Amino acid sequence: MTRSMQRVAEAVAADPAGCAALTVTGLAELTGTSEATVVRTARLLGYPGYRDLRLALAGLAAQQQSGRAPSVTADIAVDDPIADVVAKLAYDEQQTLADTAAGLDTVQLAAAVTALAAARRIDVYGVGASGLVAQDLVQKLLRIGLVAHAHSDPHLAVTNAVQLRAKDVAIAITHSGSTGDVIEPLRVAFEHGATTVAITGRPDGAVTQYSDHVLTTSTARESELRPAAMSSRTSQLLVVDCLFIGVAQRTYETAAPALSASYEALAHRHRPRGGTKR
Repeated sequence: MTRSMQRVAEAVAADPAGCAALTVTGLAELTGTSEATVVRTARLLGYPGYRDLRLALAGLAAQQQSGRAPSVTADIAVDDPIADVVAKLAYDEQQTLADTAAGLDTVQLAAAVTALAAARRIDVYGVGASGLVAQDLVQKLLRIGLVAHAHSDPHLAVTNAVQLRAKDVAIAITHSGSTGDVIEPLRVAFEHGATTVAITGRPDGAVTQYSDHVLTTSTARESELRPAAMSSRTSQLLVVDCLFIGVAQRTYETAAPALSASYEALAHRHRPRGGTKR
């Protein structure tokens, strides 16, 4: 550990109950470190993100006080009142965004933005819930005049990946980092010289071996009642928005007119045609 990480670890060891009550920002301020340092420390201690460390600290505090096994959990139970469901989901989403923002490598992000801004063509791969995020990114890029395609069909994805070259960019979105239908077209794109980017919750996942740039999201915990948890997509969408804004900044002279034109086209489409005078 670095000295700053040691301060975080010493703080949580000395006062698990007090630290469990703190947000990632609060713990960073308490220890005189940064939010990124807090998230890195949590990961080094074996937790996907600060949210998971915080829950473990709360459980440890409860165990110390009662002598019983910890029972603190963010999972939603079958008999939870709807008000508790809302509170738990909102808390989970907030922590996911905070963890993702704190742990996002801005050097990798900037490099990915540079590649996208100069790309001849952009292919985005994602299946299931990640496929929805892929479509969201492509829709944004199209509206600022870039050539982008979202592929959820693995056969079409590989077929298109074969056509990519050095000036192209391929992006794989996979929370687990091990989705074969996403990894395979990224591998093909990588081997054909395209710049490759992975958006994943597992920086050590198989997808990263074919990625020039890795953008890590917070690892959301899924349960029996929450398959494909919304927080997985929330963290991916945050990274997508960061990419889009970065590209729009780099290409502002062409992006701004293209965005205005798309707004105008949509507004025109929704204007009433004809109609009676009043």
